[in-house]
Amino acid sequence: MDDTSIEQFDAVIIGAGFSGLYMLHRLRSLGLRVHVLEAAADVGGTWWWNRYPGARCDIESFDYSYSFDPDLEQDWTWTERYATQPEILAYIGHVAERFDLRRDISFGTRMLEARWSDGTAQWSLTTDTGRRLRARYCVMAVGCLSRANRPRFDGMDEFTGRILHTGEWPHEGVDVTGLRVGVIGTGSSGIQSIPLLAQQAEQLTVFQRTPAFTLPAMNAPLDPDTVAAFKARYRAHREATRHSNGGVLTTLAEESVLTVDAEERDRRFEAAWGSGTLFGLLSSFSDLMIDPQANELAAQFVRDRIAEIVTDPVVAERLSPRSFPIGTKRLCLDTGYYATYNRPNVELVDLHAEPIDRFTATGIEVGGREIPLDVIVFATGFDAMTGALLAPDIIGRDGITLREKWSEGPRAYLGIATSGFPNLFTITGPGSPSVLTNMLVSIEQHVEWTAACIDWLEQHGARSIEATAEAENGWADHVTEVAGFTLYPTGNSWYLGANIEGKPRVFMPYIAGVEIFRTVCDDVAANDYRGFAISR
Repeated sequence: MDDTSIEQFDAVIIGAGFSGLYMLHRLRSLGLRVHVLEAAADVGGTWWWNRYPGARCDIESFDYSYSFDPDLEQDWTWTERYATQPEILAYIGHVAERFDLRRDISFGTRMLEARWSDGTAQWSLTTDTGRRLRARYCVMAVGCLSRANRPRFDGMDEFTGRILHTGEWPHEGVDVTGLRVGVIGTGSSGIQSIPLLAQQAEQLTVFQRTPAFTLPAMNAPLDPDTVAAFKARYRAHREATRHSNGGVLTTLAEESVLTVDAEERDRRFEAAWGSGTLFGLLSSFSDLMIDPQANELAAQFVRDRIAEIVTDPVVAERLSPRSFPIGTKRLCLDTGYYATYNRPNVELVDLHAEPIDRFTATGIEVGGREIPLDVIVFATGFDAMTGALLAPDIIGRDGITLREKWSEGPRAYLGIATSGFPNLFTITGPGSPSVLTNMLVSIEQHVEWTAACIDWLEQHGARSIEATAEAENGWADHVTEVAGFTLYPTGNSWYLGANIEGKPRVFMPYIAGVEIFRTVCDDVAANDYRGFAISR
């Protein structure tokens, strides 16, 4: 195959979700030739794939949207406090159309390999459709929660019913009316889908390994006056969130929970419980994520609420987390989750007491008994933060793959670059605040920094930019050290890769928050990209 068959670009972006679309918009505005490769049939990223019943965001709609264009935020009107997947997907489609982004995206195209050449200072990419592309810059905008985790069980191939995964839900929808449904997993997607599946199914069996802490979302339609008032202050609100800790306006209380009386403690916990926000409870006192004793008070408060809602005390206890501090695994927001277990057609199976022995032709065998099922739903989440980055073959200098480089855990300078892989940018990669924040704020920060970096390289005639091993190791150690001051590493969560068998246990997100991270990144750029080796 000769070189005339190779498509040439300045930058190729992998992924057409929120980060990929904004990256395309920013780089195109610099006058660069940019192209996006997207495996799905349209824009949306994780919101294109995750169409399970009840799928919605756990960040409020006004905040879970782009802030880069004032006209865009005035033009679009959200209908609910927490947007559903169809509404979020419609919004992403609206953005793609408004900025004419689809013309530079190849859908149904998965990147298989990206190989760096020192000789040409370019990335050569191949796809599953047989295309070959070259570009100076390769931007991985693949998302933190986009590669489905599919556990294997004995006998899976024997099951004659239907097996689904919440992260790869059929786009035509699934009607489970009158069917016997099993759900494996009680993380966010399980907590969102279980109440709706229970309403349809003849019998719903939930297979739970570890219960999760979830708070009531208090979701509601947005009335026109609320929307108008918010739009009137949108610019000031956006500026505040860009310089906040979590990308939303939540103030961390200054007092320790251990210094107030029980009445004041419960008053604040009750207010947080009723606020319907993801960050309210853990922000109600200063030490809930630092002091185990303080944390246990918040955890017990939630367990007490579970006991009030769930009528069967045995089931309530099964649903009450006791093996990890609250907040060290991502908190969930729900609508009617705990109350669902009061339904006569819902059974909760504790996999610690009754582990899954095997799948059979007609169901699942646990603890020596068979539970007959027509449909099995894996609500088992994702290979978070690194799964989608390590799925293709990304081959850097000296033929080293990113998979080999990160075999003992990811190490990325500022979450965006790794030594040995010049001109490769990982948007909201490991070592950035990403999943501990409002993703849209973190995405915009990383995209804007990356675009400014590429613009600087172009203006200065630079050939390549690459994180130094010293800077990369220093940042990775800093991320680990900062996390160590908190309870986060004790949670055995997907933040650590603990949900994936054989995955190295490394705490991946940067817990110091959006504003501190933004300041660090801006300081690096202001000092001629300190910590990067630049070839001119």
